[in-house]
Amino acid sequence: MNYQQQTLAGMNPVELIVALYDGMARFLYRAITAIENHDARGRRVAVGRVLQILMHLQSRLRRDVGGNSAKALSEFYASIFALCLEGSRLESAARLREAIGCIRDVREAWSVAARDPEVLRLLGENQAPPPQVILAGAPTEPVGSRWTA
Repeated sequence: MNYQQQTLAGMNPVELIVALYDGMARFLYRAITAIENHDARGRRVAVGRVLQILMHLQSRLRRDVGGNSAKALSEFYASIFALCLEGSRLESAARLREAIGCIRDVREAWSVAARDPEVLRLLGENQAPPPQVILAGAPTEPVGSRWTA
């Protein structure tokens, strides 16, 4: 088990979500750097990783338990997905920075929730296993997505 896997194994479910948000921001910064360097492939790979994380988060929402909160998160993920696609298509660092700002705002709310024992009790066993594959370094090709960035 490597260091990253050990770190993930020690996190509570909400801390794992925070880690995914951190991953999205990290990959968006990579995409911005790729835009600045006129690296189309690097931009597509980095944005593709963000889209994978968003799809993972979207697939883990439990609307039967989460109600309006789950619906709001679903809409948030869809809007960030669209913003990232548009930013990549237009090669717009500004759009990607906008997505980072939105992600950071919601990430902060999750970070506060990660310290709330009641939130942890409610989420307890309803979470996915640690998202090791999603948080790993960027692959050489986007993995199995029908979306293009």
